[in-house]
Amino acid sequence: MNLEEVLQYRRSVRIFDSEQHLDTEKVKKCIELATLAPNSSNMQLWEFYHITSSEKIKELTPACLNQTAVSTAGQLVVFVTRKDLYKKRSKAIIEFEKGNIRRNSPAEKQERRIKDRKLYYGKLMPFLYARFFGILGLFRKTAVTLTGLFTPIVREVSERDVRTVQHKTCALAAQTFMIAMANEKYDTCPLEGFDSQRVKKILHLPSTAEINMIVACGIRKGNEGIWGERFRVPFEEVYFEK
Repeated sequence: MNLEEVLQYRRSVRIFDSEQHLDTEKVKKCIELATLAPNSSNMQLWEFYHITSSEKIKELTPACLNQTAVSTAGQLVVFVTRKDLYKKRSKAIIEFEKGNIRRNSPAEKQERRIKDRKLYYGKLMPFLYARFFGILGLFRKTAVTLTGLFTPIVREVSERDVRTVQHKTCALAAQTFMIAMANEKYDTCPLEGFDSQRVKKILHLPSTAEINMIVACGIRKGNEGIWGERFRVPFEEVYFEK
């Protein structure tokens, strides 16, 4: 299928055919492709939990409000944000960028670019992602508001803003995964209806982790799992050219 065909094929399927099974390695490959999704400052503050055990799916079903998309799913993928990993990710990016710049930048620009990356990921990112009962976020917000009186600046720097960025980033990965699955003629259903505390307990996630969404996976059971024709607001109502 070409891209338009893949996007037309993808639907939120709520009942899967239990007689048809997914190739676990193909699903795993789709998760790997999800890591190619664009993400804020390339921080990749995400984790993906691939649930292949029927026993674990059965355990998760009540925590997902007994939705048929979960109870009939062949597999699940839980998309998780990990804001607490910002130091680890920043260090990994700095080490990668040292070699990347050495290999791909003009010799006369290498030292400056390495210095810039160290400043960005060694100082700015830790400052942006650090949390302390909302106080650091308030300080950042005040600082950029004052600076914004004189020059354009990114203003979404409170702890709530940064959390939103993490979830937007993770959602991009989830969408990339669902498109990759559609390309395999596999079906998905993204879910936000679940008890996050119960799901975290079942998966033994740390308290600092947050669940972005759960994607149920399977193969559609005819048209039974699709709620009729797809509705979209007329394009003219959402498209504006300036």
